[in-house]
Amino acid sequence: MTINKSIISVAIAMSLSACGGSSGGNSPNTGGSDNSDYATCSVADQNQRFFDYMKDDYFWASQLPEQVDPEAFDDVYELLEELRVPEDSYSYILTEEEYESLFVTAEYAGFGFSQQQVSASEIKLRLVYRDSPAWEAGMRRADSIIAIDGVPTSELLSNGSYNDALGEPEVGVTREITWRKPSGEEMTASISKDTVETNTVMGAQVWSLDQRAIGYFTLDSFINRTGADLNEAFDQFASANVEELVIDVRYNGGGLIRYANQAATQTAGTNVQGKTFVEYRFNEQNSNQNEAVPFGLVDGVEQLDLDSVIVLTTGASCSSSELIINSLKPHVDVTVIGNRTCGKPVGQVPEQLCDKVTFAINFETVNSAGEGRYFDGIAPTCRVTDRIVADWGSSDDPLTGAALSYIENGQCPTTSASNELAEG
Repeated sequence: MTINKSIISVAIAMSLSACGGSSGGNSPNTGGSDNSDYATCSVADQNQRFFDYMKDDYFWASQLPEQVDPEAFDDVYELLEELRVPEDSYSYILTEEEYESLFVTAEYAGFGFSQQQVSASEIKLRLVYRDSPAWEAGMRRADSIIAIDGVPTSELLSNGSYNDALGEPEVGVTREITWRKPSGEEMTASISKDTVETNTVMGAQVWSLDQRAIGYFTLDSFINRTGADLNEAFDQFASANVEELVIDVRYNGGGLIRYANQAATQTAGTNVQGKTFVEYRFNEQNSNQNEAVPFGLVDGVEQLDLDSVIVLTTGASCSSSELIINSLKPHVDVTVIGNRTCGKPVGQVPEQLCDKVTFAINFETVNSAGEGRYFDGIAPTCRVTDRIVADWGSSDDPLTGAALSYIENGQCPTTSASNELAEG
């Protein structure tokens, strides 16, 4: 997660707000050297500038060496690995192109699915982006890819050629793909790669349980389009008079903090408005930049005013996903179902470095009760192991099924208890 910082360059004339964003758009100035401090962008210059920045703004700046030899490292990526403290597994550096693709345009050339190898011979789809070539062909979450151009997936995996068989990430690349639905039905289609827009909200739906309307949606990431995607889902929930809500962030690795704020505020509404959503705490030399950010709708319109929420998690639920849980905890009842989250109670303010954008950890986050530092992750209320066996929102999905059981019975299902024992 990061908060907004405007950085103007020839290649990126925009406000950088990656991995997080303050709800009000006001952003602290974390210092660091200006690009004009260096006449060139040689490797040594980049290394020196990055080290100077880290000494000023890195959350663990006090643990860094006094000096480094900028010519001792092949590039700034190598220098980052040298400077990284043991607690920090999250600082990273992107090229401008990578930044634009990941946080701004949120587009790529492909079929439009995310996949996971679940065994030595099987590939399953974790998600399918709406309106992508794969989506239009009828592919959905939990489908198994069983052949590409007639060659069985098991054979492609065994000889290490599966990724090559999918082709280059270029528009127009076409493959005949055969897949199997969870029902056992097999389908084959010739699918061509195209520009895919990565919608961030998936599977939004309303369940009816004991004459109660229960809302459900998957929130896959927090990027520039997330505010509009959330509005589409909450419009649906408000019109259905949803009384309870399940937010699925099982694969959400984080992103713009402002949209974590929007999701939390649209969920809890009047129960949280006017209260502190998150407090940013910087290192000692930048403590004047500490800031408490209130709950706010950001781009949101509809709100549900709920006093409880269920959040589905795995070890891939990180950063801004965890912030939804931690920030709501002091104000409403939050039930976490799934597995312990990844543990990232810290964030970054992006800083431009020549043709790169650096994301070094600058601050920690705490909720209105001062709670944070969950580097070991947030423990679930009900431990349930994720398995890719059904589409989003299906009761056949272990996490979703457990959420429905919890709503109906008010306690963790017995299967979650057995999972907890099995996993230690």
